[in-house]
Amino acid sequence: MRSKLFVPGSRPELFEKALNSQADGLSFDLEDAVAAAKKDEARLSLKAWMQLPEVCNSAKVIIVRVNAMDTAYFEQDIAQVVQPGLNMINLPKPDSAQAVLEAIALIEQAEQKNGVNLDGTQPVQLLLNIETPKALRIAFELASAHPRVAGLQLGLADLFEPIAISRSEKFAVHYAMMQVKLAAAEAGVAAFDGAFANIKDPEGFLAEASFSASLGYTGKSCIHPTQIAMANEAFRPSDAAIAHALKVVQAALEAEANGIGAYVVDGKMIDPPFVKSAQKLVASARQLGLIQ
Repeated sequence: MRSKLFVPGSRPELFEKALNSQADGLSFDLEDAVAAAKKDEARLSLKAWMQLPEVCNSAKVIIVRVNAMDTAYFEQDIAQVVQPGLNMINLPKPDSAQAVLEAIALIEQAEQKNGVNLDGTQPVQLLLNIETPKALRIAFELASAHPRVAGLQLGLADLFEPIAISRSEKFAVHYAMMQVKLAAAEAGVAAFDGAFANIKDPEGFLAEASFSASLGYTGKSCIHPTQIAMANEAFRPSDAAIAHALKVVQAALEAEANGIGAYVVDGKMIDPPFVKSAQKLVASARQLGLIQ
C-alpha cells in the first residue's frame, strides 16, 4: 500500500471517485474530518457503501479511521463499519496494548453480527496511529499486542503540535520516523508514513516520502489526489534496485547449492541480511506487477 488516500466520511459524493483513483488504499475518515453533528450520518453512509459489490470486490485496501476509544462514537463506529468491504480499522491514539485488545474484541463481535470473516480467512485488521508521546514510547507493545495488528502509522501533527515541536524540524521528523520503523520491524508489522499537510508543496511531500521509503516504510498517507502519484513513485522499487535484487536472489540459490555462505554480487558483499532484503524487494515488485 504505497499510497493511502484520506476521504472524509461525510462526503459520500467522493467515495466512487476515490475508488477509481490510483491510490492503493482508501482511508475513510470518521474522526477529524467529520463534525460532531454529522457523525451518525457519515457512519451510515459509509456502512451502506462498503456493502456494494464493487467495493467488496475491489483490489484496493479499504480502511476506516474510527473515532478514538474514549469518545461516545467509537463503539457505534465499530459496530456499523465492520462490513464485507472493510480490510482495516485505523485506530487513533491507542494508549496501551490492553486498549488494542479491547478494540479487537469489539471488532470480533461486529464480524459475527455483520457476517464478516465467518470462515476465519479474512479478519479485519488494525492500523494503529502513533500520534502521542506515550504511543511512541510503547510503539512495540502496541504493534505486538495481537496478530490482527497489521501496521503502525505515524501521525506527526498530533504528535508534535500539542507539545510545541515544529513539524518542519527535520531532526524531529526523522527521529520519530526511525522510532516507529524500528518498533514495527521488531514486531514484524508494516510502518506507514503519515500525512503532509501542505498540498501546495509537492517537493516537500516527495522529499518526505522518499526519506520514509529509504527507511523501509511501506507507504504514505495522501490528503489530496495530487499526492497519490508522488507516493506511488516514491515507494516504487527502482528498476536498478529490482535488477540487483533479482541477481542477489539467484546468487543466493546458487550459493546455497554450493555450500557458500557469503559471496559478491555487482561488487557488493552479500550475506543473509542482504538476501532477506532482496527477497522482500522482489516480492514487492511482483505484487506491483513490475516483474513476473
